Amino acid sequence: AAVLLALQVRLVMKAHSFIRENVPRVLSSVKDKSSTVPIPRISQYLYFLFAPTLIYRDNYPRNPTIRWGYVATKFAQVLGSLFYAYYIFVRLCIPQFRNSSQETFNLRGLVLCIFNSILPGVLILFLVFFAFLHCWLNAFAEMLRFADRMFYK
Repeated sequence: AAVLLALQVRLVMKAHSFIRENVPRVLSSVKDKSSTVPIPRISQYLYFLFAPTLIYRDNYPRNPTIRWGYVATKFAQVLGSLFYAYYIFVRLCIPQFRNSSQETFNLRGLVLCIFNSILPGVLILFLVFFAFLHCWLNAFAEMLRFADRMFYK
């Protein structure tokens, strides 16, 4: 449910950006009674839906080639991060709560379980953020030849 909610929020934000950038252009051309209305092509909108940006432009800077080795490295990092997060969860989080289900409820035990799970939980959170925000989005940006991520270079 959280993944679907995140995807829906992303699509709403992209739709808002698309409308915000294009409606003023269309209205100004209608007001000026020009013969051509600047409506974006479907291919531009589809590229925007998959590009890792929330700001709509008709054209984005593009790299000349796709570095497939870089894409493979990023997907390998995603898999490695997910396996490592799973390992941390199974080894450090689950054993804390497994014994608590067999014992009678005790507030001290619950607090100890939670405090013992804070560090592994933060590590898992960092790994998931690294896997998604750095690796996954950079891999798709490379496959789409999206060069706007090279801003600082």
